[in-house]
Order: sequence, then C-alpha cells, then structure tokens
Amino acid sequence: MRHETAVRRLRTIADRCQQASGLWDEEPFLTGAYAFGAVLDTRADMDVVQVVFVLDLPPDELTWCAQPQSCVGLPHLLQIDKAPVDWYWRPVLWPVSNHLVDRPLRIWSADGPDVAALYALERGDAETLRLPAPTATEAREQLATELEASLAHLRRVETAYWEREWRTEHRGFGVYPENHLWDAVHGYLDLLAASRRLPGDLG
Repeated sequence: MRHETAVRRLRTIADRCQQASGLWDEEPFLTGAYAFGAVLDTRADMDVVQVVFVLDLPPDELTWCAQPQSCVGLPHLLQIDKAPVDWYWRPVLWPVSNHLVDRPLRIWSADGPDVAALYALERGDAETLRLPAPTATEAREQLATELEASLAHLRRVETAYWEREWRTEHRGFGVYPENHLWDAVHGYLDLLAASRRLPGDLG
C-alpha cells in the first residue's frame, strides 16, 4: 500500500480505538495505540502497517505474542483482523518499545486520536513525536524480564494444555488451544533470539 493509504489506515484504527473505549462501563483496558515500523521510517510502499496496542492487563497475561482469551474479540472490534495490519499487544506496566517495536508513534490514547501525530506523519514530519529509544541497559533489563515472563507463560500453557477445563476456556472466536500453545512458543523463541543478538547472551 502507498504511504498515504497506510496513514489513512492508522486514522481508521485510531477512530476505532476511540469507539471501542466507550464500550466499557468501568476503566477501559485499551489505553493506547502506537504505530511503528516502515510507516514511520519510509514513504515507500509497504505490505502492512504495524501497530501495537497497550492494554491494562497484568504482564504475565500479556507476554510477547500471547493472545489472552479475554482479548480474542478485540481485533474484530478494532477492524484489524482482516486488514493489512501487523498488530501486537503490550501490557500497560511494561514499556511500549521492545526488540521489535522501535521508537513508536502514539496515534491514540484515552484522550482520543492523536491528531497532531497523524498529521505530522502524513507530512513526513513525525520524527520528534516518536517515543525515545531506551538506553542499552534499559533495553537489556527489559528483555531479560520479558524472557523470564515468557518462559513462565509457556510452561503454564504446556502444563495445562491437556486439561479439559483449560481447553474449554481457551477456545472461541476462531481461536483454539493449539493457537495459544503456538503463540507461547513463538513469543518465547522470538525473545530468546533477540536476547542472543545482545552481547553477553541473556539466554
């Protein structure tokens, strides 16, 4: 897709976030949306837009690539499930950035769509609005934290995988127990690979 089409897609996502946030009577668990990747770094054509959504869920429920059953309907609600969008969840207690999400740009918060950021992105002038990069020490410590949490999540899924109650609770909206197992394995291995690209090897 062309860059201007990608920005329009991000505007639509921000609008859907705003609509979705009004559906919860209590504090909404969707708290932010950030664009990252090619749409921020180039004006060339791209296959997908990359977006990370911040959720008010405990980090141990939202380890890297995990798809909690409580969230399985959210992609449909945000209209990203069948769109050219590569999307991820992040827990509110962890930084938005990680080994993949580099200096993201906020496009939506609880205050509404970030119009200034979206206009700046449209003009190719959003660099100063992106989140700052973590220091090397911060990035290393966060990766170690996430690697440990991801392994714990993988072990929980593996232990419960054949339990009837767990399998019943972890299906619906086209998601099945094997999807949760795959996500747990993929998330852990992705973090492990990222850790081994750092000096000293966190793995």
